[in-house]
Amino acid sequence: MNVLCLASYFKGNRFLERLKADGHAAYLLTVEGALGEPWARHACADVFAVKDFHDRRGLLNAVAYLTRGLKFDRVVALDDFDVEVGACVREHFRMTHLGLGDSPARLFRDKLAMRVKARDLGVTIPEFCPLFHDREVTEFLARVPGPWLVKPRSEASAAGIRKVHTPDEVWQRVHELGDDRSFHLIEQMVPGDLYHVDSLSENGRVIFAEVNGYWRPLLDVYHGGGVYATRTVPRDRPEVAALRAANEQVLTGFGLGWGASHTEFMRAHADGKFYFIETSARVGGAHTADMVEHATGVNLWSEWAALEVARGTDTYRLPPLKQRFGGVVMSLSRYETPDTSGFTDPEIVHRADVKHHIGFVVAADTPGRVEELLTSYIARIARDFGAVLPGADKVSH
Repeated sequence: MNVLCLASYFKGNRFLERLKADGHAAYLLTVEGALGEPWARHACADVFAVKDFHDRRGLLNAVAYLTRGLKFDRVVALDDFDVEVGACVREHFRMTHLGLGDSPARLFRDKLAMRVKARDLGVTIPEFCPLFHDREVTEFLARVPGPWLVKPRSEASAAGIRKVHTPDEVWQRVHELGDDRSFHLIEQMVPGDLYHVDSLSENGRVIFAEVNGYWRPLLDVYHGGGVYATRTVPRDRPEVAALRAANEQVLTGFGLGWGASHTEFMRAHADGKFYFIETSARVGGAHTADMVEHATGVNLWSEWAALEVARGTDTYRLPPLKQRFGGVVMSLSRYETPDTSGFTDPEIVHRADVKHHIGFVVAADTPGRVEELLTSYIARIARDFGAVLPGADKVSH
């Protein structure tokens, strides 16, 4: 089987390697700026690049040129920003029976589309309003108490989100956005504890879902600085069953069908309810896949590759699960290549290798040990290595 893999950012080597290991041919199409990254070229039948993925006509022309001599059986977008690009390619080459088309893909990229669909499904969500009509925004501000969040509809993580406290601040932000206002929404801020459910789906059914809890909400880390951390939520905790059920309601209702997903929920301090925040059709970033693998034995990238080629069959089998616990800690570093030799705990299973970053993945037999390590590492990293940059409105590759 020939699989066209789209990636505007360096990620997904385990996906490529699984395809090759299972006897399939991976063709990687990336952008010129990422061509020099350490891709798993040994696992690729070929690697191509275009200037960028913004020029959709140019991208389609490039794929069309390749299809003169190649027949692609699958088209897979490896990065969150490429989900709509993959849908565009499938639509053009009439392959929407083998993955998301334009409209379904919006449910996994467009935060407004997510909220409208979630509301229709009866999923609990924060109060929200598009920024299309002045009168509707005015009525929303009068009805829903602040503070509020003005969010880009298609950015990843907490990029571009602004917290606003008064109607005047809201309108100031709306006017700053100008013609970009329709690409944003406003919603009530729900203070609470943020969780992410990392899952795999087969034939419209969630077959694996691991619940993890952020140390601090991403918005706080992104705009306020500090150390990012997340870890496995003990599987016997009552919130795990509730979050797995909410995650399945979202993914089945949104029609993911096959593949990997990273979905976030906030447990509100005010009422204890779980509020849907966003979902995606990709593997979570910031070494989430490494954490999940060492906690469960399931590599999300590798299993996603197996699921893609198994579409329309019943041949896929999930590997045996381990019952361990994992954690991730990451931060910007004031040093280009920080010396991490002082971190010697045997539970460290991965060390981040990115300039001006420091980070670890840990795994242990008990959640208490993971919590102990993360508590220690967060303090040490903040004291000895940490750096802070202002949050950007857009994620840059």
